[in-house]
Amino acid sequence: MTASRNTTTAVAAVKLGVFVLASLLVTGLLAAIMGSFGFGSQDEYRAVFSSASMLEEGDDVRVAGVSVGEVTGVEIKDRNDAEVTFEVKSDVPLTEASRAEIRYLNLVGARYMSLSQGSQGGGRLPDGATIPKSRTTPALNLTELFNGFQPLFQALQPAEVNQLSMNLVRVLQGEGGTVGGLMDHTASLTNALADRDQLIGRVIDNLSAMLQTVDDRHSQLDALVVELRTWLTNVSRDREAIGASVQNLSGLTAEVADLLTQSRPYLKSDIAKLNKLLRTMNEPANQDVLDELLNRLPLMLERQTRSGTYGSWYNYYLCDFSGAIILPDLPNVPGLAEVQKNLRNLAFHSTASRCVD
Repeated sequence: MTASRNTTTAVAAVKLGVFVLASLLVTGLLAAIMGSFGFGSQDEYRAVFSSASMLEEGDDVRVAGVSVGEVTGVEIKDRNDAEVTFEVKSDVPLTEASRAEIRYLNLVGARYMSLSQGSQGGGRLPDGATIPKSRTTPALNLTELFNGFQPLFQALQPAEVNQLSMNLVRVLQGEGGTVGGLMDHTASLTNALADRDQLIGRVIDNLSAMLQTVDDRHSQLDALVVELRTWLTNVSRDREAIGASVQNLSGLTAEVADLLTQSRPYLKSDIAKLNKLLRTMNEPANQDVLDELLNRLPLMLERQTRSGTYGSWYNYYLCDFSGAIILPDLPNVPGLAEVQKNLRNLAFHSTASRCVD
């Protein structure tokens, strides 16, 4: 009986040991897979990006979705770029045509770096080589993406947008909410956009017409830009003269103000006399004289023009005359009184055609 008990205990111990060993192997394998632990030799490379926002040390490096290494460092390069240092397995060859891209791992904001072989025919990169910025692509800027869709989101009420965002956050964080509710709000957004399809269509049509008009007049637009650049260049070149003119303008304004101050009494007197003249001309008797003068003025100017056509002089003809000649009173001269009477009533009228016209 004792031997049977020992045998049972030994078998149980063997089973327990096998179970523990299998558990350790599976746990270690899962840990290696989930933790992206690399085995074997690795090569170190660098890649230059225009932006490596949110990419951190320890993030995955993947090829076709399979983890082949990790990011070991992110530093600023030449003030405007970012240099990412990463390690990949030695059995994953990188060539002179390989490309690197930063992608989103999830909507929370985590990133990873993806590698692709690019075109065929490139030589293998040596350990420590750098992938230039011309063969790298930064992560998509979600802020710019959301800003681009902002006019479409305005179709929803603020409360609906907040509820849609809250459901999305809860689904991603596992705190509740359902995919069905998320789909319901997405359908609401789609229906709201569909209700405004005619408006969106008109906006697109108007935009197309505007772009067509701009394209039809691209030569004029180019000329406008060139002329504007030339004008701004000339203004920049003459900025000192323009600045001096602005300073002199202050002095000119002061001189004009002084001139107006000095001439104000004379202007006041002239306006007062002009007012008196206009009141005099407005009297009925003076209006008749002025009307007669204006009626005769065209005929007089016509005759003056006709007379002036002979040359740079005027010819005047005496058509009518009336007057009187007063002689000294000499009583001792016989017949002088009769002559005096005739001389006091002198008058004649010419019948020439020029006088008749």
